[in-house]
Amino acid sequence: MFAVIKTGGKQYLVQPGDKLKIEKLDKEPGKEVVFSDVLLLEKNKKLEIGKPTIKAKVKAKVLKQDKYKKVIVFKYKSKKRYHKKRGHRQPYTLVEIKSIEA
Repeated sequence: MFAVIKTGGKQYLVQPGDKLKIEKLDKEPGKEVVFSDVLLLEKNKKLEIGKPTIKAKVKAKVLKQDKYKKVIVFKYKSKKRYHKKRGHRQPYTLVEIKSIEA
């Protein structure tokens, strides 16, 4: 059994037991999250495609809130003595998929 869910403007193919890094959610670690934007569902070799969504829920548990590795953004203009160095760390939420309910 698997499903395609939509969260944070992205789509993820999930199965029970999967761990995902998704866009930051305002939830405490240990709390439960329910994704109701299910776009596709496969159950017992039958594929159900949403128009645009399906009446199904995907339940997940928040494992931790963290940030990705730092990405260096360096702007430079030759012969103009212009340079800027910036860093960025995108926050994310690590979730574990518990169940898919149709």
